Amino acid sequence: MDEELNVTYITFDGHVEINKYRYVYFFIMFTLYILITCSNSIIIYLILIHKNLHKPMYTFIAALLLNVVIYSTTVYPKLLIDFLSEKQIISYSACVFQFFIIYSLGCSEFFLLAAMAYDRYVAICKPLQYPTIMRKSTVSIFLVIAWLVPASNIAVQAIGMAKSKLCSFHLKSIFCNNTIYTLQCVKSRLVTVFGIVSYLDLVVFPILFIVFTYTKIFIVTYRSCKEIKKKAAETCLPHMLVLITFSCLGIYDVIMARMETDFPKTARLIMTLQLALYQPLFNPFIYGLKMKEISKHLKSLFLK
Repeated sequence: MDEELNVTYITFDGHVEINKYRYVYFFIMFTLYILITCSNSIIIYLILIHKNLHKPMYTFIAALLLNVVIYSTTVYPKLLIDFLSEKQIISYSACVFQFFIIYSLGCSEFFLLAAMAYDRYVAICKPLQYPTIMRKSTVSIFLVIAWLVPASNIAVQAIGMAKSKLCSFHLKSIFCNNTIYTLQCVKSRLVTVFGIVSYLDLVVFPILFIVFTYTKIFIVTYRSCKEIKKKAAETCLPHMLVLITFSCLGIYDVIMARMETDFPKTARLIMTLQLALYQPLFNPFIYGLKMKEISKHLKSLFLK
């Protein structure tokens, strides 16, 4: 703690042999950050400029990829600075803010995937009512809910963290994820209960809604002709792949935060990096190559 400025600093203890490999780490992560930012931004750009992509499904995809860009910008620049610094530290308030951004965007992704599932359900199961149901105002409401509800829930937890007394100032991670809870002296029962309720509201219920929606879609398409089955597979499969990988990473994050203190440091670093790498790289690949319309515009862009 800096007594003169009355600022509490947290040390990141998740790095492995940083003095020896700092420039290797920096080069790899800088390259990945540029790749993630450019690949996601290009697809967002294509959705914005092409009128045939101005549809609810592509609007939700653009919002999802925008989340990835903001998430990466929250995590990677700080990592790059740490690789070149003698001390890997962050103020506790900045750490709490990073936690807030990471988990607000993470939970927002479940809501956006739920909105996509509903969009596909209406398009495939109620095609005649689609223009009436999925209007611009409906899409706007879905986007506001997807960003505002998770942010307000995570904000309450972040405020609770900011007021908590700390007994440890060393974080077993390379950025501020769920392991931030291990710094607290005593876990507030109220914060714990609110965290469980938030987990149900922000993660479990959206996943159940998505599974229920896709189950109904598959039941309808199973009884339909081959053309409708093909259309459903083309549009639903990418969303399902993203949901499965993101859900696995979410479970992975919760489990990792509760691992024993003697867990190998190198293994912990590799596991933490997967949270920062998989989804940001996976999303543009899935939506860029597997979504027919976006893939078509990507090919024309690079061929030019």
